[in-house]
Amino acid sequence: MILLPIIIIGVSIALSIPLGRYMARVLDRESPNNAIERLIDTGQQPWKSYCYAMLLFNVVVFVFGFSVLATQEWHPAFLNPDNKGMLSPSTIFNTACSFLTNTNLQHYSGEVHLSYGSQLFAIMFKQFVTPAIGLAALLAVTRGLRGEQNLGNFYLDLWRGTIYIMLPLSVIVGVLLIAGDVPMTFQGNANATMLSGGEQSIARGPVAAVVAIKQLGTNGGGFFGPNSAHPFENPNAWTNVLECVCIILIPMSCLVMFGRMIRNMPHAAVIFGVSLAILTVLTVWGIYHDTVKPNMGLAVGPPIMGADGKPYQVTTLNADGQTEQMLLPEHATRERIGLPVTQDTGNLEGKELRFGPGAGPTWAAATTCTSNGSVNCMHDSLNPLAGLTPLGGMWLNCAFGGVGVGLINMLIYLIIAVFLSGLMVGRTPEYLGKKVEAKEMKLAALTLLVHPILILAPLGLFAAAGWLDASTNNPGAHGFSEGVYEFTSSSANNGSGFEGLGDTYGFHNKDKNPSPPAPFAPHWDIACGLVMILARFIPIIAPIALAASLAAKKPTPFNSGTLRTDTVTFGCVLLGTILLVGALMFLPVAALGPMAEHFGPLPFGR
Repeated sequence: MILLPIIIIGVSIALSIPLGRYMARVLDRESPNNAIERLIDTGQQPWKSYCYAMLLFNVVVFVFGFSVLATQEWHPAFLNPDNKGMLSPSTIFNTACSFLTNTNLQHYSGEVHLSYGSQLFAIMFKQFVTPAIGLAALLAVTRGLRGEQNLGNFYLDLWRGTIYIMLPLSVIVGVLLIAGDVPMTFQGNANATMLSGGEQSIARGPVAAVVAIKQLGTNGGGFFGPNSAHPFENPNAWTNVLECVCIILIPMSCLVMFGRMIRNMPHAAVIFGVSLAILTVLTVWGIYHDTVKPNMGLAVGPPIMGADGKPYQVTTLNADGQTEQMLLPEHATRERIGLPVTQDTGNLEGKELRFGPGAGPTWAAATTCTSNGSVNCMHDSLNPLAGLTPLGGMWLNCAFGGVGVGLINMLIYLIIAVFLSGLMVGRTPEYLGKKVEAKEMKLAALTLLVHPILILAPLGLFAAAGWLDASTNNPGAHGFSEGVYEFTSSSANNGSGFEGLGDTYGFHNKDKNPSPPAPFAPHWDIACGLVMILARFIPIIAPIALAASLAAKKPTPFNSGTLRTDTVTFGCVLLGTILLVGALMFLPVAALGPMAEHFGPLPFGR
């Protein structure tokens, strides 16, 4: 189980180095390189013009996506072969916000509620352009940090990120997924006759195309409701490794690109090492508390006895391949439905056994350290303390993070670490030769505080209004954790969920829904949609303004008293700042949720 994360992280690091160099070469060109680029280029933009262009483009994309979803029932037959109806207005708003912000939070089930037209034009189109927007924001911040007054051209950066990075990588990964038996078709649902004689309708579609960009662009929104736990999205162990590598590949490459753009690879290596340390610790924590530890709800039941009052015996294979009888292990218990359950491989609830026991926590760490949000197991079924792995990754929201924006979040922590270090030694803080003063710290503090405010404020409102308790599928601390996770995922632009939460309304025509709409689904749709919008654009615009402020200052010459940011010592300071600030912001919520569940009464605690 330890070999799997080693392979995934090792392969990702190896591939990120050449990819990061390629990204720096094709994305950081000063002038247009061909006729299309010359047509797109409107000239160099200062930071305000860059942000205006970015916001204008996002408004256009939001209106387009909303319109596609709202007109779903009128899509032509080849794009809607199963005659999907219109979604509820609140779900359309939530989905338009979700995929605009690279969050991909899904208050619907893709194979049930969306036509192929919606999957391709409202979902997959945004999955290409939204990571490219994050990449463009990183390019603007990096240019400001290296002293440029003009931060480039947003439209040109967007084009290059989409055409030179996202599109070719998606084609390569899509072909590999098709080779791994992921479906790719525009035919409607397949009808099959079951052994019992009944008929079953099997959903399918252009799955490989959606999954490729879903993973590469830290998007996470799956074609199917179960996401990459579904055998059509993730059929086998080979596709599982491929998809998990794709989650962290481009965020890692962004750090290599950053180092080459500022011409300071040792500094980028320090940031890379800190991010890698956080990812490694969260991965090990998740595996230990979920794969090594049993499901405590099943580990405390009475021993399984037969009708004669004696322990059951089971038939097993010994080392020589011969059958032999042995007693059922003592830690086996009887589940509620009467099945014997052994837990030699830890907690298997909500896991896909075709991937192996350690694959779920490994993926959970990767998908939440980045802002991907796809899943290959049910995070709601993780052991309580293992649930801190995805929550912790999203609370810190800086260990590699989403495409472009993850490194921007890390740079905010870095500015704070530099500021604190300067105060401790009695010098004016400096970063990359520029003094960090009051204006920069205000912008950094704004960026940092938006995240916890957008989690805790709506969570408190829903708890006080009674909407949280009425929406949860579990009592007590775990139900509280479901609400915490939903707003954390929205604010971190992640999109994964503790899926016991009732947040799905479905089709606007209630009679077409396979199950009744959740009572407070519109409340969750609107609240999470607003959180996603604010959490996306404030932490992008404020750092761009911060970088522009530093760019306007005169460089300070390096001397013996300058704080070096390319040493192991500074890496430890940066890591300590991240953990200290993160603990201060989110430790109380962790205590009320996963920790309370772990230490609380059975069957939900230990």
